[in-house]
Amino acid sequence: MRLDDFAALTFDCYGTLIDWESGILAAARPWIAARRPGLSDDALLEAFGRVEHAVEAAHPTMRYSQLLAEVHQSLARELGITPDAAEAARFAASIRDWPPFPDSVEALRYLKRHYKLVILSNVDRASFAASNEKLGVVFDAVVTAEDVGSYKPDRRNFEALLATMAKLGVPKEKILHTAQSLYHDHVPAKAIGLTSAWIDRRRGKAGGGATPAAAPVAPDFVFAGMAEFVAAHRALAAAAPP
Repeated sequence: MRLDDFAALTFDCYGTLIDWESGILAAARPWIAARRPGLSDDALLEAFGRVEHAVEAAHPTMRYSQLLAEVHQSLARELGITPDAAEAARFAASIRDWPPFPDSVEALRYLKRHYKLVILSNVDRASFAASNEKLGVVFDAVVTAEDVGSYKPDRRNFEALLATMAKLGVPKEKILHTAQSLYHDHVPAKAIGLTSAWIDRRRGKAGGGATPAAAPVAPDFVFAGMAEFVAAHRALAAAAPP
């Protein structure tokens, strides 16, 4: 199996292309640290992951921008802090400021020349539009949790993705699902028969960060970041016969 066997890359966005953990910490840490000064970044991210999963399961049709406010208030309660609705709303709005990883923009520009690029994200359309401006590429299609009415790892999100890809003329065997989260993406992608590439953004870091623990899964490709993915593709192109 080779990277040039595929016609389309379907991407998770937050955690894969957008540095959501840095965004979460920048938006949540100051207010929380003032009330829980001994809480580490890893503990905060892991608590966020637990709470986000529970809120998504309880409110599968809630728009992500609203869901983030609910997550913030639930997170505060879990940490023994009195929730603050205004602070929760500010946190929810921060998704528009979450930064791309340093290698995302250039990688997408390169990959756009070789593949169709499609987003499968757990956010709403408006939130993704703000992030898309930072990523600087036109995606061939975008499928969000708002469109589907459920959150990954729900199988329905991946079924909606396959339906979208069929409209683009791309069969399942020509899709490479490219994502950081084993829990949200690789387990359900492999269950539905997709080939997957793990962008292991937390390589060398302890714990799972903001992503819940996943069942055992074996992605077909593993890269530390999008720059490494591009380097592997360039090496294939360079080795190809003239």
